[in-house]
Amino acid sequence: MASLQDIKGRIRSIDSTKKITSAMNLVATSKLHKSKEAALRTRPFFNKMITTMQSIAKNANGVGSPFLRANGADTAAYITLSSDRGLCGGYNANICKLVMKHIVNAEKTHLVVVGKRGKELFKARGYAIPKEIIGVSEEPTYKVAREIADYVIDKFSKGEVGEVYLAYTGFKSSIQHEPTMIRILPIDIDSIKSEERAEEGTLKDLLVYEPSPEAVLGYVIPRYVADVIYGGMVEASASEQGARMTAMDAATENAEEIMEKLNIQYNRARQAAITQELSEIVGGAEALK
Repeated sequence: MASLQDIKGRIRSIDSTKKITSAMNLVATSKLHKSKEAALRTRPFFNKMITTMQSIAKNANGVGSPFLRANGADTAAYITLSSDRGLCGGYNANICKLVMKHIVNAEKTHLVVVGKRGKELFKARGYAIPKEIIGVSEEPTYKVAREIADYVIDKFSKGEVGEVYLAYTGFKSSIQHEPTMIRILPIDIDSIKSEERAEEGTLKDLLVYEPSPEAVLGYVIPRYVADVIYGGMVEASASEQGARMTAMDAATENAEEIMEKLNIQYNRARQAAITQELSEIVGGAEALK
């Protein structure tokens, strides 16, 4: 059995850890409220942007826009949104596993990783990362989203990549987060047409595009790609804080449970030590008679 001093040292150590995890839980909760508000505030705008872009793409019928059709390249680009800090449960592992599961050929993969933890996970598994962005996972900005959008659009326009996917963690609630992957380039006209068939009987698009839908697409698609990436970054930021809050809450509860068991062990060891001392005293007294 461990000595009283050893047990007491473990109790002090776990109590210190509990204070840290409890404080981190409070910080994550505070940041979650801010990130959640940002996600809920920006979501309607980006949904409307997607709807408008799909309407324009439908009218263009894929003519005159390289972003609406395959360019023949067999390399796929994956924009992966992870966190810069750990202690958030399986948040980073889940989104990286989603990307790795989707990758067919590592040599035909072009990774754009946002977040230090995602970069470490991919490098540990031997993946090359041509572009990485660190230090923005908790506080995403549209400037960074536009930088990523310009990068992947340039790669797609030059034919260096044939498809561009965005992998992020969708925010459902404080405790529910869903790893999600969507294709942002080339824009999937087939899905737009299928939605159009499903909505037969509704009013047709009455918008008029000047000078032409194709010319409007040339301006809208780069903005659309940046908007979708930024929307994913905001969702991922809220999911990260929710995952960290949940992980720290679970860690605090585990520390409390371990401390309870150690306290019981300490009391039993202390009782055994007292009983032993009393036995020695009684034995000594008997020997003196």
